[in-house]
Amino acid sequence: MPRILAPLFSATTYARWLHLVIGLVFVGVVLMVYPGIEGWSRGELLARAVPVDAALLGLAALVPAMRRAEGVQARLLLVPDREQDIAVESSRCWADRRRTAAWLVGRVVLGWLVGGASVLVPAAVLDLVARPEQAVFGLRPGGEGGEDGAGGPSGTVGSGWVLLLAPVLLFALGWLVVWAGRLQLAMAVRLLGPSPAERLAAAELRAERLLERNLLARELHDSIGHALTVTVLQAGAARELGDPAFAAKALEVIEETGRRAMDDLERTLALLRDPGGSGGPGPDSGHGHGGEDARERPGIDRLPALFETARAAGSPVEARVDVPSGALPGVLSREGYRIVQEGLTNALKYAPGEPISVRIAVRDGSLELRCANALRPQSARSHVSSPRRGGKGLRGIRERAVLLGGEAAAGAAAGEWVLTVRVPLRLAA
Repeated sequence: MPRILAPLFSATTYARWLHLVIGLVFVGVVLMVYPGIEGWSRGELLARAVPVDAALLGLAALVPAMRRAEGVQARLLLVPDREQDIAVESSRCWADRRRTAAWLVGRVVLGWLVGGASVLVPAAVLDLVARPEQAVFGLRPGGEGGEDGAGGPSGTVGSGWVLLLAPVLLFALGWLVVWAGRLQLAMAVRLLGPSPAERLAAAELRAERLLERNLLARELHDSIGHALTVTVLQAGAARELGDPAFAAKALEVIEETGRRAMDDLERTLALLRDPGGSGGPGPDSGHGHGGEDARERPGIDRLPALFETARAAGSPVEARVDVPSGALPGVLSREGYRIVQEGLTNALKYAPGEPISVRIAVRDGSLELRCANALRPQSARSHVSSPRRGGKGLRGIRERAVLLGGEAAAGAAAGEWVLTVRVPLRLAA
């Protein structure tokens, strides 16, 4: 029983009923203007009014903003489960206009039927309540028909049955409004819903935003993660050794690393503030350490400073970079820097103090990067299933490589943890 009665007392039902009645208002206004409501039979009235209504609705559908207005109204009054199922965009093509015209005609027809029922049924119920005996027996209030007719006690019984018919009619009207509202919502989703072109544009926008979020997440993970790793290692080593000279050097490294992290954070915030900007310095964008533009991301040429930071953290770094000047596209230079940075961060985090070897070269039209560090003897076995295999850093490296049309691999081999990345220069250009 609650499932049957609940829709009749729902605010959504009455909001949809209001949306339906607006269709009846449109029909009534047009009838009063043409052909008028006096002097015509019902058939003649329909024959003259229907073509006029259809023509006016078709002309209204030609206005691009009509689809947007109907979409906004449908979202507010039809209360869809998901608002995005009903578009609020103006018509962009003739297909949108045809669907809008079909929606307007269907809405007015359904509204006219439900609106008419909403007027006639309450009037009939009031008439039943006021004169139940006439509704059943067709008798006048005087009770003609005599005692052997139905005007006596049997008439009272008959009027009782008529009174029971009133709530049934109201119940039927309520469910007519419920089902008509649901039908109206289904029509809105079908006829006012996003077109294929709009769905494609929305999917492209979601994909673009997802790529932007992934880019920002990788930038923050790589830059801030590297800075925190170096800072923790330096602070721990300074505390354990207790050497004032080493502590001073450690503080210097921590300061420099923190400055770089602040520069990277400023670049990321600049992207968040203006993701579609040209990359030039704005009036409030600020400048990074050393006078750099806050938006300028580091490239391969900044690797020596990164290696020095790793050495200062206590891990010997032997690097060989065989890349001719100007041979790398800008995007590949920047992504290569981040890949090497993450490789160094992993080495410092999981094997602090162990030697690190970095090889970068351009061969056969591809950029090849290799970062390897010696495994500690006591943890060599555990590195086969090291957290680095599925960590966010390695996942970010693989994502960077795939987006550039390349590939990345990482794992333990011959007592070393080896990260290799190969990216074609052509796709990255």
